[in-house]
Amino acid sequence: MAVKSENVDVLIIGAGPSGSVAAAYLHKEGFKTKVVEKSKFPRFVIGESLIPRCMDHFEAVGLLPCLEAQNFEIKRGARFIKDNLICNFDFSQKYGEGWDWTWQVPRATFDKVLTDELQLWGVDIDFEKEVVGVDFKANGSSTTTIKNLDGNLSKIHAKYIVDSSGFGRVLPRLLDLEKPSEIPKHSSIFTHLKDVKRPEGKEGTLITFDVVREDTWLWVIPFSNGDCSVGYVGPTEFIESFKGSTTERLREMLRLSEHYFDRFDGIDFYFEPKLIKNFSKSVKQLYGKGYVLTGNSAEFLDPVFSSGVSFATESAHLSAKLIAEELRGKKIDWESEYTDYILDGVSVFSTYVKEWYTGNLQKIFFHSNSNPVIKQQICAVLAGYVWDKSNPFVKNHDRLVRTVAYIADLEMQASR
Repeated sequence: MAVKSENVDVLIIGAGPSGSVAAAYLHKEGFKTKVVEKSKFPRFVIGESLIPRCMDHFEAVGLLPCLEAQNFEIKRGARFIKDNLICNFDFSQKYGEGWDWTWQVPRATFDKVLTDELQLWGVDIDFEKEVVGVDFKANGSSTTTIKNLDGNLSKIHAKYIVDSSGFGRVLPRLLDLEKPSEIPKHSSIFTHLKDVKRPEGKEGTLITFDVVREDTWLWVIPFSNGDCSVGYVGPTEFIESFKGSTTERLREMLRLSEHYFDRFDGIDFYFEPKLIKNFSKSVKQLYGKGYVLTGNSAEFLDPVFSSGVSFATESAHLSAKLIAEELRGKKIDWESEYTDYILDGVSVFSTYVKEWYTGNLQKIFFHSNSNPVIKQQICAVLAGYVWDKSNPFVKNHDRLVRTVAYIADLEMQASR
């Protein structure tokens, strides 16, 4: 039997937010675009806390209206708790321009809304199809081998490939692009539950990060449907020190939170908690002849500041624009226009992730006499505006965080 084959301008691997943004842009620009997705939607995935920067991308490619119609829980900031100390960030009080709110979303619903909308537009999305091989020609065109659930193979010939496969990391695996992350080895354990003891009013809607040890924290993400996502992030060694099933482990870990144990005690989990070990990822390069990596296929840092979806949509939107220009004959400098730009943002967020776990950022967050201007500038970073170099905490991120933490530490010691 002859192997079925088809020709497209751009093949996108993965139908999450990154693949959806890339597909939306390229489809609107008139390119024949095909998306292949290994899963069947809706499907569970983490990354449920968005940050405002990604709203720019959904708006730019026309996907905002379908999302607004869902009445997801509005996220206007984030709360950090450590013992009896509380730090609130309000996105409307951030430095600079940009969105001052976003959403907290069950990703199974969120991602399906995006793909349903794209299919209404006429975008070809093929679910439950796995990429098992890719062959690139010298000019960058490619032939990708796809396997369906029955094991049957087909071929897709494309001028360009966008790998938005997330933790599937298709091209990094097939092309040997993986490299160790510089972020410490951390793991997460998480589930969903019916938030039956949710407090009334604003308190019940707040996304909160409860720091139970300097290097370990609980996330609490309430959804508008009455459910809640709960999960711990910490050093892999510490997570693995709790024994038993993942349900038993997470039950025991919830006891570490004075703020949330009572709220979640005795409530059944919707599913056996999932465990992701050593989630930080990196790659040797973000692009090659005929392909580009976006989102978690390229870099994944840490969930502490919810940057995953924002980097996914940022890289997808930019790469789609550059691909469109290149396919129309413009010469693109992918190193400066894509890699350097994306890695600038990654570098800023990497500093904040690393300094969170050194404790320096926590010293700034929980300083009793925090400088309001500094807080606004850091808030802009947490909102995802990490390319705005008019912000000192973007431009001089590596030096300023340590310097301000040092001063905060001296002031706290002097006040004792």
